[in-house]
Amino acid sequence: MPAPVSQQISDTIDGLYRSESGRILATLVRLLGDLDLAEEAMHEAFATALESWPQTGIPDNPRPWLISTARFKAIDSIRRRARFDGAQKDLVAHMESQLNEASDTRPDDDEIGDDRLRLIFTCCHPELPPEQQVALTLREVCGLTTEEIARAFLVTPAALAQRIVRAKAVIRDKAIPYQVPVSEELWPRLGAVLLVVYLIFNEGYSAEATGADLSNEAIRLGRLLLDLLQLHSIQEPEVMGLVGLMLLQESRRAARISRDGDLILLEEQDRSLWNREQIAAGIALTESALRSRRFGAYTLQAAIAAVHAESASAVSTDWREIKLLYDRLLEIQPSAVVELNRAVAVAMSEGAEQGLRLIDDLLARDELSKYHLAHSARADLCRRLGRITEARASYEKALALAPQESDRRFLARRIGELKASGS
Repeated sequence: MPAPVSQQISDTIDGLYRSESGRILATLVRLLGDLDLAEEAMHEAFATALESWPQTGIPDNPRPWLISTARFKAIDSIRRRARFDGAQKDLVAHMESQLNEASDTRPDDDEIGDDRLRLIFTCCHPELPPEQQVALTLREVCGLTTEEIARAFLVTPAALAQRIVRAKAVIRDKAIPYQVPVSEELWPRLGAVLLVVYLIFNEGYSAEATGADLSNEAIRLGRLLLDLLQLHSIQEPEVMGLVGLMLLQESRRAARISRDGDLILLEEQDRSLWNREQIAAGIALTESALRSRRFGAYTLQAAIAAVHAESASAVSTDWREIKLLYDRLLEIQPSAVVELNRAVAVAMSEGAEQGLRLIDDLLARDELSKYHLAHSARADLCRRLGRITEARASYEKALALAPQESDRRFLARRIGELKASGS
């Protein structure tokens, strides 16, 4: 087969791994009851695809093909183990029977969705520390690489890999079941699951490649949670708030990046590109959560996003309302990043001088000294106030700290504009 065609198939398989590995792994975990065996079988299936698809062509339905292939790889692996451990022969026979029965049916989207919920609740089991829950979910449910997760959370790949290894060991040693907890066990584990879904969405929202896939995956998981709670007759406003927040944020994706891949700030975005269907769904969920009077941080963030979504322009935005919402958010979730966002709202509603004063106070506390958006926000306010030397210095600090290429291009462009102005 010509090289370009082989490369095209290789690229297709890479894309399938990014978009489908989480679904495939979750189904295999249900069938095998063993995370390590499922992961090994899935990787062997993708390796087989790389070998066979250039000759046979890409199947019409690649996901079922990969799941079926992985099943047979798992059976082979179990048989090999049984040769060295006679005690496993009965287990092998039982699992072969189950896998062969399962191979006669193709899992539908609802079943795969249930599989993913089972896996995410397992990854977020309270026996695991929060940092292991997040790492394991991003790795196993979302298919991010160890390097990508480590970069997102500012740790070394080796340290991140150890978190994942330890988490798997806990699941194995404590025989944690792969299942969605029953009603009485659901509530204590819901907070960890919501946090992980929120972190997955944020990673996708800021990612330059495959970001939309990851964000949409987080939204889908959130909607699955809503359906699950409805099934158990549980009303939890924060699930509605989180899904509403994700929909409202995602609605702006088409307007956030230019055709050249450059970042476009909220105030400069073409709002006709915003997804009105997502906005309507997000606002409806947010309003339902607010009416409950039992809302929390996710719902308040969604309410802030809703104010932006309903505004025709940055100038007509009700910044005073946004500032009041940040005041409430600080009461229940105090953090330097929330204070930074509140400072921007103060700058827009009460004047750049007031906002700059708040940001300088934050930077003096050193909590955000390595956060590029804090320096970028300071630079923007200095630029608006005509303090060009300070603006350039802050933009340069932000540029040195920015992790994403689109952010770096934006900051470099701002610096270039200040230089070109001759100031």
